[in-house]
Amino acid sequence: MRPSTDFLSPRPAARAPGRSLLPVLLASALLAACNSGGHAPERSVDTAAVQAARAAASAAQAPRPSASQPAAPLPEAVVFASGMTLRMLAYAERVRVMPPAELTQEVARLGDAASPEAQVQLSLVLSQLRQLPELIRAQELLARVLGNADAQPLHPLARLLASRYAEQRRLEEQLDKQNQQLRDVQRRLDQTNERLEALKAIERSLTSRPSTAPASAPAASRPRPAP
Repeated sequence: MRPSTDFLSPRPAARAPGRSLLPVLLASALLAACNSGGHAPERSVDTAAVQAARAAASAAQAPRPSASQPAAPLPEAVVFASGMTLRMLAYAERVRVMPPAELTQEVARLGDAASPEAQVQLSLVLSQLRQLPELIRAQELLARVLGNADAQPLHPLARLLASRYAEQRRLEEQLDKQNQQLRDVQRRLDQTNERLEALKAIERSLTSRPSTAPASAPAASRPRPAP
């Protein structure tokens, strides 16, 4: 018994999950039975077909994971923290484009910033003022937030901002040091210019004096007349 070439040729049609495995398994069982020998009894072929049918039925009834199943919902604490972080990021973007006058008004509006959320907001405003004392105050506010156990949702953002403020403070201190050195150099240059102008004034006063006649020689040094 030889199967025809049409039966053996692969077909490009996609196989559907579940019951579409039944014809394939049946065909595999028949091929195995036919290739085992030309004089095999037909009972073995029937037995193989029955076993293949049972295997296909078991595979069709087995539960399959679906890619369209919804994922497990996130915990409520994670959702709350994500929402608060997004609000803080939106506030930071709004503060970033504020002019200095509006930043000063926002500092006055937030006041002492009693709540952790207001403390983070005030630190964002102070960091935009580009002043070293205000930046130090912003770091102190973030330290208060990180030390508050009730402000756990804000801790990741507060740690990120604290790292950024530390780098900004290092740059501000370096800039202040360079500005102080520049002021010292300018002061010494001004002093040098003042001394140079004083020397020029002395030189002009010396060159402007009238020339005087040479003084007569003293009597002791005059030659005595010959006797």
